[in-house]
Amino acid sequence: MPSTYRGLFRTPEFTPLFATASTHVAASTVSGLALGTLVYTATGSPLLAAFSMFGPSLAQVVGATALLSAADRLPPRAAMTSLSVTFGLGTAVLAVPGLPLWAVFAVIMFLGLAGSVGGGVRFGLLSELLSGEGYLLGRSVLNMSVGVMQIGGFAAGGALVAVLSPRGTLLAGAALYLATALVARFGLSRRPARAAGRPSITATWRTNAWLWSSPPRRYIYLALWVPNGLIVGCEALFVPYSPQHAGLLFAFAGAGMLLGDTATGRFVPPAWRRRLAAPLLLLLAAPYLVFAAHPPFGLAVAVITLASIGYSASLLLQDHLMALTPRDVHGQALGLHSAGMVTMQGVGATLAGTVAQYVSSATAMAVMAAGSITVTLLLTPGLRGEPRTIPEQPSGADREEYHARTSAPEMPPSVS
Repeated sequence: MPSTYRGLFRTPEFTPLFATASTHVAASTVSGLALGTLVYTATGSPLLAAFSMFGPSLAQVVGATALLSAADRLPPRAAMTSLSVTFGLGTAVLAVPGLPLWAVFAVIMFLGLAGSVGGGVRFGLLSELLSGEGYLLGRSVLNMSVGVMQIGGFAAGGALVAVLSPRGTLLAGAALYLATALVARFGLSRRPARAAGRPSITATWRTNAWLWSSPPRRYIYLALWVPNGLIVGCEALFVPYSPQHAGLLFAFAGAGMLLGDTATGRFVPPAWRRRLAAPLLLLLAAPYLVFAAHPPFGLAVAVITLASIGYSASLLLQDHLMALTPRDVHGQALGLHSAGMVTMQGVGATLAGTVAQYVSSATAMAVMAAGSITVTLLLTPGLRGEPRTIPEQPSGADREEYHARTSAPEMPPSVS
């Protein structure tokens, strides 16, 4: 497995996968900023502006409970291509002049539902291409690309909104999604699905229940979802906090995330990975407490950049999750992480927007940060202990028997 960036990009198919992930983030960044600006200009509501940018994430909770089995049961190339085309067409619809507000939210919720499978398909394919130390390095590079694309995307998005208008910027985002579809179709090879059988709600529920039934995995999922989502709620208030400079704030947040993922994925030794997850989650939230004092803009930029380094905690938590999960359900395990994470981001954005209806945006950011710190401190005891490597397990109906044989001592009296 590759241990350097050069070796990583020499791995067959990693480069086109990297390209599809990067262009998808660029499209999402550009169109999200345009949509948030469009809705805030039309309504003057911080809640609706935040919900337009991050609310589609709430639809992913439906996808996580009904569609995630598709992440391992569909051919990756076909799934990624189809999803990118769907996002491109949906974003183009959002640019239609005079589209009623209810229709705008109906479209973005549909896109959120469709996107619930995307993370599982993409990261499941990554786990096929790379394993062990190679997966962590590859995942860190994909995370780094998110930072780069957000820096460039929000900067470009802010410029495009000023030059082309929000609707013109939405069309640019739609074009980027369609470019992503072309890269996936012609850059990736045709591969069979990782698991046999047709995607179904029953299969999704059965595997999700198995993944959630293990306390170590459950703590990891909660740590991946909740602290992150509450801080994304802070970011959802960048537009009402500073309408003229929101793109700059998002860009510096992306820069901090890029710095954190670079350092964590390339330079943190294996022995430190478990120890650093909780401190990084605290770093993600603690700097935002400064917003309670309504800091000057320059200090706000520095605080946001520093805090965003903490997003690299998710990289370490995912590495631990993979050590606790059999390969035949890697796609769904990672898809559950991805769908749950963006769902909680939608919850965080909605909660932050609601708080900002009654207090200033800066104060609301500090409130969300305090909540994130509290959750992290509560979860920290459950994140301790050495990871256990789970052997390959049977798929389908035999999973319950496997779980009863290997994990029954871990089962709580009831699973909430």
